[in-house]
Amino acid sequence: MALACQAHAQADRSLTLGQTLQAARNNLDVALARHALTASQADITAANHAPLPVLTAKMSAIDLQNGVGGGNVLRDKRIDKSIGLDWTWERGNKRELRTLAAQRAADAAKADVDDVQTQQLLAAHAAYFDLLAAQERLEQVSAIERSAAQLATTAARRVRAGDLAAQDEARTSIEAQRALADVQAAQLERQRAALALALIIGREGDAGALTARGDWPALDAAAASPADFAALVDARPEVRAAQARVQAAQAVRDGTEALKRNDITWGASLDHYPGTSTRLLELRLQMPLQWGYSYQGEIGRAQAQYAQAQDALEKTRRAAGNEMLRLQQEAMSSAQRAQGYQGGILPRARQVAESAETAYNKGALSLTDLLDARRTLRATQLDALDARTDFAKAAGAWQLRTRPEALLAPTP
Repeated sequence: MALACQAHAQADRSLTLGQTLQAARNNLDVALARHALTASQADITAANHAPLPVLTAKMSAIDLQNGVGGGNVLRDKRIDKSIGLDWTWERGNKRELRTLAAQRAADAAKADVDDVQTQQLLAAHAAYFDLLAAQERLEQVSAIERSAAQLATTAARRVRAGDLAAQDEARTSIEAQRALADVQAAQLERQRAALALALIIGREGDAGALTARGDWPALDAAAASPADFAALVDARPEVRAAQARVQAAQAVRDGTEALKRNDITWGASLDHYPGTSTRLLELRLQMPLQWGYSYQGEIGRAQAQYAQAQDALEKTRRAAGNEMLRLQQEAMSSAQRAQGYQGGILPRARQVAESAETAYNKGALSLTDLLDARRTLRATQLDALDARTDFAKAAGAWQLRTRPEALLAPTP
Protein backbone atom coordinates (compact mmCIF):
# COMPACT_ATOMS: atom_id res chain seq x y z
CA MET A 1 0.00 0.00 0.00
CA ALA A 2 2.86 2.38 0.81
CA LEU A 3 4.48 1.67 -2.56
CA ALA A 4 1.14 2.24 -4.31
CA CYS A 5 0.67 5.59 -2.52
CA GLN A 6 4.19 6.63 -3.43
CA ALA A 7 3.63 5.70 -7.07
CA HIS A 8 0.35 7.65 -7.07
CA ALA A 9 2.08 10.74 -5.62
CA GLN A 10 4.81 10.53 -8.23
CA ALA A 11 2.17 10.22 -10.97
CA ASP A 12 0.44 13.34 -9.67
CA ARG A 13 3.71 15.25 -10.00
CA SER A 14 4.35 13.97 -13.51
CA LEU A 15 2.45 16.23 -15.89
CA THR A 16 1.49 15.81 -19.50
CA LEU A 17 1.07 18.80 -21.78
CA GLY A 18 -2.72 18.43 -21.68
CA GLN A 19 -2.80 18.43 -17.89
CA THR A 20 -0.55 21.47 -17.80
CA LEU A 21 -2.73 23.46 -20.18
CA GLN A 22 -5.90 22.46 -18.35
CA ALA A 23 -4.45 23.70 -15.05
CA ALA A 24 -3.33 26.95 -16.67
CA ARG A 25 -6.88 27.65 -17.90
CA ASN A 26 -8.10 27.89 -14.32
CA ASN A 27 -5.24 29.52 -12.43
CA LEU A 28 -5.44 32.62 -10.26
CA ASP A 29 -4.92 35.09 -13.10
CA VAL A 30 -7.90 33.62 -14.95
CA ALA A 31 -9.93 33.64 -11.73
CA LEU A 32 -9.25 37.35 -11.28
CA ALA A 33 -10.41 38.04 -14.83
CA ARG A 34 -13.56 36.02 -14.23
CA HIS A 35 -14.34 38.03 -11.11
CA ALA A 36 -14.00 41.21 -13.18
CA LEU A 37 -16.44 39.70 -15.69
CA THR A 38 -18.92 38.93 -12.91
CA ALA A 39 -18.69 42.54 -11.73
CA SER A 40 -19.28 43.80 -15.28
CA GLN A 41 -22.33 41.57 -15.64
CA ALA A 42 -23.68 42.99 -12.39
CA ASP A 43 -23.28 46.47 -13.89
CA ILE A 44 -25.81 45.46 -16.56
CA THR A 45 -28.41 44.80 -13.88
CA ALA A 46 -27.57 48.10 -12.19
CA ALA A 47 -27.93 50.01 -15.45
CA ASN A 48 -31.09 48.34 -16.72
CA HIS A 49 -33.66 49.81 -14.37
CA ALA A 50 -35.76 52.95 -14.36
CA PRO A 51 -35.28 55.61 -11.68
CA LEU A 52 -36.82 54.50 -8.43
CA PRO A 53 -39.96 56.31 -7.23
CA VAL A 54 -39.56 58.62 -4.27
CA LEU A 55 -42.00 58.53 -1.37
CA THR A 56 -42.45 61.83 0.48
CA ALA A 57 -44.26 62.42 3.79
CA LYS A 58 -44.47 65.82 5.39
CA MET A 59 -46.22 67.89 8.04
CA SER A 60 -46.60 71.61 7.46
CA ALA A 61 -48.70 74.66 8.39
CA ILE A 62 -48.06 74.06 12.11
CA ASP A 63 -49.39 77.10 13.97
CA LEU A 64 -46.92 77.73 16.77
CA GLN A 65 -48.64 80.96 17.86
CA ASN A 66 -52.26 79.83 18.27
CA GLY A 67 -51.66 76.13 18.75
CA VAL A 68 -52.80 73.18 16.74
CA GLY A 69 -55.70 72.08 18.90
CA GLY A 70 -56.35 68.89 20.76
CA GLY A 71 -57.06 65.36 19.71
CA ASN A 72 -55.21 62.79 17.72
CA VAL A 73 -52.15 64.07 15.88
CA LEU A 74 -52.91 62.37 12.59
CA ARG A 75 -56.69 62.89 12.64
CA ASP A 76 -57.67 65.97 14.74
CA LYS A 77 -54.81 68.43 15.14
CA ARG A 78 -54.70 71.37 12.75
CA ILE A 79 -51.59 70.25 10.91
CA ASP A 80 -51.33 69.97 7.15
CA LYS A 81 -50.22 66.40 6.59
CA SER A 82 -49.40 64.96 3.19
CA ILE A 83 -47.97 61.86 1.59
CA GLY A 84 -46.81 61.83 -2.00
CA LEU A 85 -45.03 59.90 -4.67
CA ASP A 86 -42.62 61.24 -7.30
CA TRP A 87 -41.20 59.37 -10.33
CA THR A 88 -38.76 60.52 -13.01
CA TRP A 89 -39.51 59.73 -16.63
CA GLU A 90 -36.25 59.28 -18.50
CA ARG A 91 -36.42 60.52 -22.06
CA GLY A 92 -34.12 60.04 -25.04
CA ASN A 93 -33.59 56.26 -24.54
CA LYS A 94 -31.19 56.95 -21.69
CA ARG A 95 -31.92 53.63 -20.01
CA GLU A 96 -31.43 51.62 -23.21
CA LEU A 97 -28.16 53.40 -24.00
CA ARG A 98 -26.92 53.02 -20.43
CA THR A 99 -27.71 49.30 -20.53
CA LEU A 100 -26.08 48.90 -23.94
CA ALA A 101 -22.88 50.50 -22.67
CA ALA A 102 -22.83 48.11 -19.69
CA GLN A 103 -23.48 45.13 -21.97
CA ARG A 104 -20.62 46.05 -24.27
CA ALA A 105 -18.34 46.58 -21.29
CA ALA A 106 -19.29 43.08 -20.11
CA ASP A 107 -18.50 41.75 -23.59
CA ALA A 108 -15.07 43.35 -23.32
CA ALA A 109 -14.58 41.76 -19.89
CA LYS A 110 -15.54 38.37 -21.34
CA ALA A 111 -12.99 38.82 -24.11
CA ASP A 112 -10.46 39.82 -21.44
CA VAL A 113 -11.06 36.46 -19.75
CA ASP A 114 -10.32 34.72 -23.05
CA ASP A 115 -7.21 36.86 -23.50
CA VAL A 116 -5.92 36.06 -20.00
CA GLN A 117 -6.60 32.38 -20.62
CA THR A 118 -4.68 32.49 -23.87
CA GLN A 119 -1.75 34.28 -22.26
CA GLN A 120 -1.66 31.73 -19.46
CA LEU A 121 -1.83 28.88 -21.95
CA LEU A 122 1.07 30.36 -23.89
CA ALA A 123 3.09 30.80 -20.71
CA ALA A 124 2.28 27.28 -19.48
CA HIS A 125 3.10 25.76 -22.86
CA ALA A 126 6.49 27.48 -22.97
CA ALA A 127 7.23 26.61 -19.33
CA TYR A 128 6.31 22.96 -19.94
CA PHE A 129 8.79 22.58 -22.78
CA ASP A 130 11.41 24.54 -20.83
CA LEU A 131 11.06 21.93 -18.10
CA LEU A 132 11.12 19.07 -20.60
CA ALA A 133 14.26 20.53 -22.18
CA ALA A 134 15.86 21.04 -18.76
CA GLN A 135 15.19 17.40 -17.91
CA GLU A 136 16.73 16.19 -21.17
CA ARG A 137 19.67 18.57 -20.80
CA LEU A 138 20.30 17.16 -17.33
CA GLU A 139 20.29 13.63 -18.77
CA GLN A 140 22.72 14.62 -21.51
CA VAL A 141 25.22 16.39 -19.27
CA SER A 142 24.94 13.57 -16.74
CA ALA A 143 25.89 11.09 -19.46
CA ILE A 144 28.77 13.34 -20.46
CA GLU A 145 29.87 13.58 -16.82
CA ARG A 146 29.86 9.78 -16.45
CA SER A 147 31.89 9.42 -19.62
CA ALA A 148 34.37 12.09 -18.47
CA ALA A 149 34.68 10.48 -15.05
CA GLN A 150 35.30 7.10 -16.64
CA LEU A 151 37.98 8.60 -18.89
CA ALA A 152 39.64 10.27 -15.87
CA THR A 153 39.62 6.97 -13.96
CA THR A 154 41.16 5.15 -16.92
CA ALA A 155 43.79 7.87 -17.29
CA ALA A 156 44.70 7.60 -13.61
CA ARG A 157 45.26 3.84 -13.97
CA ARG A 158 47.38 4.37 -17.06
CA VAL A 159 49.52 6.94 -15.23
CA ARG A 160 50.12 4.48 -12.41
CA ALA A 161 51.07 1.87 -15.00
CA GLY A 162 53.41 4.32 -16.69
CA ASP A 163 51.41 4.25 -19.92
CA LEU A 164 50.23 7.90 -19.87
CA ALA A 165 51.78 11.24 -19.01
CA ALA A 166 50.68 12.92 -15.80
CA GLN A 167 49.75 16.03 -17.74
CA ASP A 168 47.19 14.11 -19.79
CA GLU A 169 45.77 12.61 -16.61
CA ALA A 170 45.41 16.12 -15.16
CA ARG A 171 43.56 17.26 -18.29
CA THR A 172 41.08 14.39 -18.05
CA SER A 173 40.55 15.18 -14.36
CA ILE A 174 39.80 18.82 -15.23
CA GLU A 175 37.31 17.72 -17.89
CA ALA A 176 35.59 15.48 -15.36
CA GLN A 177 35.31 18.32 -12.85
CA ARG A 178 33.95 20.67 -15.50
CA ALA A 179 31.39 18.04 -16.49
CA LEU A 180 30.35 17.69 -12.84
CA ALA A 181 29.90 21.47 -12.62
CA ASP A 182 27.75 21.32 -15.75
CA VAL A 183 25.56 18.69 -14.09
CA GLN A 184 25.09 20.92 -11.05
CA ALA A 185 24.18 23.86 -13.28
CA ALA A 186 21.71 21.66 -15.21
CA GLN A 187 20.11 20.55 -11.93
CA LEU A 188 19.63 24.17 -10.90
CA GLU A 189 18.17 25.03 -14.28
CA ARG A 190 15.72 22.15 -14.00
CA GLN A 191 14.61 23.34 -10.55
CA ARG A 192 14.06 26.83 -11.90
CA ALA A 193 12.03 25.51 -14.83
CA ALA A 194 9.90 23.39 -12.49
CA LEU A 195 9.27 26.37 -10.22
CA ALA A 196 8.28 28.58 -13.15
CA LEU A 197 5.78 25.98 -14.35
CA ALA A 198 4.43 25.40 -10.85
CA LEU A 199 3.79 29.12 -10.43
CA ILE A 200 1.65 29.20 -13.56
CA ILE A 201 -0.42 26.12 -12.77
CA GLY A 202 -0.70 26.69 -9.02
CA ARG A 203 1.49 23.80 -7.83
CA GLU A 204 4.07 25.73 -5.80
CA GLY A 205 3.91 23.23 -2.96
CA ASP A 206 5.56 20.43 -4.94
CA ALA A 207 7.45 22.51 -7.50
CA GLY A 208 10.73 20.72 -6.86
CA ALA A 209 9.22 17.33 -7.73
CA LEU A 210 7.31 18.33 -10.87
CA THR A 211 8.34 16.57 -14.04
CA ALA A 212 7.20 16.98 -17.64
CA ARG A 213 6.02 13.72 -19.17
CA GLY A 214 5.51 13.74 -22.91
CA ASP A 215 7.02 13.74 -26.35
CA TRP A 216 8.39 16.51 -28.49
CA PRO A 217 6.15 17.72 -31.31
CA ALA A 218 6.88 16.39 -34.77
CA LEU A 219 9.25 18.56 -36.76
CA ASP A 220 6.97 18.46 -39.78
CA ALA A 221 4.34 20.47 -37.90
CA ALA A 222 5.39 23.71 -39.54
CA ALA A 223 3.19 26.79 -39.55
CA ALA A 224 1.05 26.89 -42.66
CA SER A 225 -0.32 30.10 -44.07
CA PRO A 226 -3.91 30.61 -42.88
CA ALA A 227 -6.70 30.99 -45.40
CA ASP A 228 -7.95 34.24 -43.89
CA PHE A 229 -5.24 36.01 -41.94
CA ALA A 230 -7.39 39.07 -41.22
CA ALA A 231 -10.13 36.89 -39.72
CA LEU A 232 -7.60 35.30 -37.36
CA VAL A 233 -6.50 38.74 -36.22
CA ASP A 234 -10.09 39.91 -35.62
CA ALA A 235 -10.86 36.70 -33.74
CA ARG A 236 -8.09 37.29 -31.20
CA PRO A 237 -9.55 38.06 -27.75
CA GLU A 238 -7.70 41.35 -27.24
CA VAL A 239 -9.05 42.64 -30.57
CA ARG A 240 -12.57 41.54 -29.64
CA ALA A 241 -12.22 43.31 -26.30
CA ALA A 242 -11.07 46.51 -28.02
CA GLN A 243 -14.02 46.31 -30.43
CA ALA A 244 -16.45 45.88 -27.55
CA ARG A 245 -14.94 48.90 -25.80
CA VAL A 246 -15.46 50.98 -28.94
CA GLN A 247 -19.12 49.97 -28.94
CA ALA A 248 -19.39 50.76 -25.23
CA ALA A 249 -17.83 54.20 -25.78
CA GLN A 250 -20.25 54.82 -28.63
CA ALA A 251 -23.20 53.98 -26.40
CA VAL A 252 -21.85 56.32 -23.71
CA ARG A 253 -21.43 59.07 -26.31
CA ASP A 254 -25.03 58.61 -27.50
CA GLY A 255 -26.13 58.63 -23.88
CA THR A 256 -24.52 62.01 -23.27
CA GLU A 257 -26.23 63.36 -26.38
CA ALA A 258 -29.50 62.13 -24.90
CA LEU A 259 -28.93 64.37 -21.88
CA LYS A 260 -30.18 67.25 -24.01
CA ARG A 261 -33.65 65.78 -23.69
CA ASN A 262 -34.83 66.77 -20.25
CA ASP A 263 -36.21 64.18 -17.89
CA ILE A 264 -39.61 64.92 -16.41
CA THR A 265 -40.45 64.15 -12.81
CA TRP A 266 -44.15 63.49 -12.15
CA GLY A 267 -45.54 63.69 -8.64
CA ALA A 268 -48.77 63.58 -6.68
CA SER A 269 -49.57 64.13 -3.00
CA LEU A 270 -52.64 63.57 -0.85
CA ASP A 271 -53.08 66.25 1.88
CA HIS A 272 -55.04 66.04 5.11
CA TYR A 273 -55.89 69.30 6.93
CA PRO A 274 -58.66 69.14 9.61
CA GLY A 275 -61.13 71.99 9.43
CA THR A 276 -60.49 72.62 5.75
CA SER A 277 -60.48 69.25 3.98
CA THR A 278 -59.17 65.79 4.62
CA ARG A 279 -58.75 64.94 0.93
CA LEU A 280 -56.62 67.54 -0.84
CA LEU A 281 -54.77 66.44 -3.98
CA GLU A 282 -51.58 68.01 -5.28
CA LEU A 283 -50.09 67.27 -8.73
CA ARG A 284 -46.52 68.17 -9.61
CA LEU A 285 -44.30 68.28 -12.68
CA GLN A 286 -40.61 69.12 -12.58
CA MET A 287 -37.94 69.41 -15.25
CA PRO A 288 -34.52 71.08 -15.38
CA LEU A 289 -34.10 74.25 -17.43
CA GLN A 290 -31.04 74.14 -19.67
CA TRP A 291 -30.16 77.81 -19.63
CA GLY A 292 -26.63 78.48 -20.79
CA TYR A 293 -25.44 74.88 -20.56
CA SER A 294 -26.34 71.88 -22.71
CA TYR A 295 -23.98 69.26 -21.26
CA GLN A 296 -21.12 70.31 -23.53
CA GLY A 297 -18.57 69.00 -21.02
CA GLU A 298 -20.08 65.52 -20.76
CA ILE A 299 -20.54 65.30 -24.52
CA GLY A 300 -17.00 66.47 -25.24
CA ARG A 301 -15.50 63.97 -22.84
CA ALA A 302 -17.57 61.12 -24.28
CA GLN A 303 -16.54 62.01 -27.81
CA ALA A 304 -12.87 62.07 -26.80
CA GLN A 305 -13.19 58.68 -25.10
CA TYR A 306 -14.88 57.27 -28.20
CA ALA A 307 -12.01 58.50 -30.40
CA GLN A 308 -9.54 57.08 -27.87
CA ALA A 309 -11.27 53.68 -28.00
CA GLN A 310 -11.10 53.70 -31.80
CA ASP A 311 -7.38 54.47 -31.74
CA ALA A 312 -6.83 51.74 -29.15
CA LEU A 313 -8.66 49.27 -31.38
CA GLU A 314 -6.48 50.17 -34.35
CA LYS A 315 -3.32 49.88 -32.26
CA THR A 316 -4.43 46.53 -30.86
CA ARG A 317 -5.29 45.21 -34.31
CA ARG A 318 -1.89 46.23 -35.70
CA ALA A 319 -0.03 44.70 -32.77
CA ALA A 320 -2.03 41.48 -33.12
CA GLY A 321 -1.29 41.30 -36.84
CA ASN A 322 2.42 41.85 -36.27
CA GLU A 323 2.48 39.18 -33.58
CA MET A 324 0.71 36.68 -35.84
CA LEU A 325 3.32 37.28 -38.54
CA ARG A 326 6.12 36.93 -36.00
CA LEU A 327 4.70 33.68 -34.62
CA GLN A 328 4.35 32.22 -38.09
CA GLN A 329 7.90 33.18 -39.08
CA GLU A 330 9.33 31.85 -35.81
CA ALA A 331 7.53 28.54 -36.22
CA MET A 332 8.77 28.08 -39.79
CA SER A 333 12.37 29.16 -39.16
CA SER A 334 12.67 27.16 -35.93
CA ALA A 335 11.37 24.07 -37.73
CA GLN A 336 14.04 24.44 -40.39
CA ARG A 337 16.74 24.94 -37.76
CA ALA A 338 15.63 21.92 -35.71
CA GLN A 339 15.42 19.76 -38.83
CA GLY A 340 18.93 20.82 -39.78
CA TYR A 341 20.30 19.65 -36.44
CA GLN A 342 18.29 16.43 -36.27
CA GLY A 343 18.83 15.43 -39.88
CA GLY A 344 22.44 16.41 -40.46
CA ILE A 345 24.51 18.21 -37.88
CA LEU A 346 23.87 16.03 -34.83
CA PRO A 347 24.31 12.64 -36.61
CA ARG A 348 27.62 13.79 -38.10
CA ALA A 349 28.83 15.05 -34.73
CA ARG A 350 28.01 11.67 -33.16
CA GLN A 351 29.80 9.88 -35.97
CA VAL A 352 32.89 12.03 -35.50
CA ALA A 353 32.86 11.44 -31.75
CA GLU A 354 32.46 7.68 -32.15
CA SER A 355 35.32 7.58 -34.65
CA ALA A 356 37.47 9.60 -32.25
CA GLU A 357 36.68 7.19 -29.38
CA THR A 358 37.63 4.19 -31.53
CA ALA A 359 40.82 5.82 -32.76
CA TYR A 360 41.86 6.87 -29.25
CA ASN A 361 41.29 3.40 -27.85
CA LYS A 362 43.56 2.02 -30.62
CA GLY A 363 46.21 4.63 -29.93
CA ALA A 364 45.73 6.35 -33.29
CA LEU A 365 44.41 9.63 -31.83
CA SER A 366 45.75 12.01 -29.23
CA LEU A 367 43.91 12.93 -26.04
CA THR A 368 43.58 16.51 -27.27
CA ASP A 369 41.72 15.43 -30.39
CA LEU A 370 39.48 13.13 -28.35
CA LEU A 371 38.54 15.91 -25.93
CA ASP A 372 37.85 18.25 -28.84
CA ALA A 373 35.55 15.69 -30.44
CA ARG A 374 33.69 15.20 -27.15
CA ARG A 375 33.30 18.95 -26.66
CA THR A 376 32.00 19.33 -30.19
CA LEU A 377 29.44 16.58 -29.63
CA ARG A 378 28.37 18.08 -26.30
CA ALA A 379 27.90 21.55 -27.79
CA THR A 380 26.04 20.10 -30.79
CA GLN A 381 23.70 18.06 -28.57
CA LEU A 382 22.84 21.09 -26.46
CA ASP A 383 22.38 23.28 -29.53
CA ALA A 384 20.10 20.64 -31.08
CA LEU A 385 18.08 20.51 -27.85
CA ASP A 386 17.77 24.30 -27.84
CA ALA A 387 16.61 24.23 -31.47
CA ARG A 388 14.02 21.56 -30.66
CA THR A 389 12.82 23.55 -27.66
CA ASP A 390 12.51 26.74 -29.69
CA PHE A 391 10.51 24.88 -32.33
CA ALA A 392 8.19 23.27 -29.76
CA LYS A 393 7.47 26.63 -28.15
CA ALA A 394 7.04 28.49 -31.46
CA ALA A 395 4.86 25.80 -33.03
CA GLY A 396 2.71 25.61 -29.90
CA ALA A 397 2.27 29.38 -29.75
CA TRP A 398 1.20 29.44 -33.40
CA GLN A 399 -1.22 26.58 -32.82
CA LEU A 400 -2.73 28.21 -29.74
CA ARG A 401 -3.37 31.34 -31.81
CA THR A 402 -4.78 29.55 -34.85
CA ARG A 403 -6.13 26.12 -33.83
CA PRO A 404 -6.22 25.96 -30.02
CA GLU A 405 -8.74 23.12 -30.03
CA ALA A 406 -6.03 20.78 -31.35
CA LEU A 407 -3.92 21.30 -28.21
CA LEU A 408 -6.79 21.65 -25.76
CA ALA A 409 -8.62 18.50 -26.86
CA PRO A 410 -8.83 16.04 -23.95
CA THR A 411 -6.29 13.27 -24.15
CA PRO A 412 -7.69 9.73 -24.19
